[in-house]
Amino acid sequence: MALEAVFERFVRQSPLPVMARLLMQRALSPEWLDALFEQHRQRQYTRELLFSTEVDLMALVALGLRPSLHAAAQADDALKVSLQALYEKVHHTEPQVVRQLVQGCGERLRPVVEQLKLQQSPWAAGYRVRVLDGNHLAASQKRLKPLRGFRGAALPGQSLVVYAPEWDLVVDMFPAEDAHAQERTLMGPVLERVQAGELWLADRNFSTTRILFSLEDKQAAFLIREHGRSPHPAEVGPLKKVGRVETGVVFEQAVEVEDEQGRRSRLRRIELQLEEPTEDGDTRIRLLTNVPAERMGGKEVARLYRRRWSIEGMFGRLESVLKSEVKTLGYPRAALLAFGVAVMAYNALAVMLAAVETEHRLESAELSSYYVADEVKATYGGMMIAIPEKLWRSFESQTDAGNEAPFTKPRHEKPARGAQRNADEGSRGSRHDSLHALPGSDMLPTP
Repeated sequence: MALEAVFERFVRQSPLPVMARLLMQRALSPEWLDALFEQHRQRQYTRELLFSTEVDLMALVALGLRPSLHAAAQADDALKVSLQALYEKVHHTEPQVVRQLVQGCGERLRPVVEQLKLQQSPWAAGYRVRVLDGNHLAASQKRLKPLRGFRGAALPGQSLVVYAPEWDLVVDMFPAEDAHAQERTLMGPVLERVQAGELWLADRNFSTTRILFSLEDKQAAFLIREHGRSPHPAEVGPLKKVGRVETGVVFEQAVEVEDEQGRRSRLRRIELQLEEPTEDGDTRIRLLTNVPAERMGGKEVARLYRRRWSIEGMFGRLESVLKSEVKTLGYPRAALLAFGVAVMAYNALAVMLAAVETEHRLESAELSSYYVADEVKATYGGMMIAIPEKLWRSFESQTDAGNEAPFTKPRHEKPARGAQRNADEGSRGSRHDSLHALPGSDMLPTP
């Protein structure tokens, strides 16, 4: 009874860390993690150190609860292997395992988000929008002996990330150990996962004839910025003015592209002549799309592409709110694992934000991911000391995949307080803005 009283006190006074723990328990259960590792590993194997333990320690770093993997391991009394054994396993974690980790986590959290966002308007009616972009990991410290005499930056790797903006979830990730590879050369696995009915948004790095035809072959739609050199579409109609949007004047033109096999595809070129140049000095942006005009007008296409920058905001939150790039990890596979675990933590944070927004009828702009993460970091460690693992395990039947009850069914209504977003997420602001007052118990079960 005393433990239940302690738990209830956390629910009432600091609910966000409780939500974070339940979400991480749902998305990253040890049994699921270890089963995923056994299913997708190729050369690695389990001896004493479980893959779930490796991920748990890396998650403490991603959440900012520990400054490094070394510190997380030193603080874990239950860790029975040496630091050398831990680092050996982390350094050799295979990229396909990291991909399945991110993909599986998104699938486990997706039913919760879908339930929370039922009333949200779609980005493009009749399509499931996917935003594709590359992320290069920042230069790591030169702790590895081969890097110490190298004057250039030590780049540990990169990833192609698939983002579902309507859910605010990363649904897939394609890690690559070669940080200098051209992004479009990594597209093979991405194109394999494309499904009919999806609408893919991407920048000009992905504007190639092969990619466009591959998307059409999968019966998917695309909206991709045209590269200056590729795919050289032939003009088959005049350039017609469509109208004005917030950033300039929109024109439309029918064009045609041809692949190496001689196949031809008729596309729409949407040209936006900007009132102000971009940071790169561009005064004109050309977009290629196969979305029919009767389903989306030229101005709607231009506005939709502008929202592609939502993935840049997601990357920004990964770097500022979570510790997605661990500079002490110079091995590419270790750095990619750290980034993958940070992406999973971001997905859990996105579900938390969606739950609070839905419960308290807030707009997304009113809620700060910075303050939510700050609240979790400030209390999580003490909460895990005060509440034993046994009590958390009692919620497993309520947080298994397919059951959204703990996060979506309130027991009573309370107005949200202190949820106004600070204009600068980087500033600390006053303490009452830190979301302490949010009654998160509306969305959580009690033991």
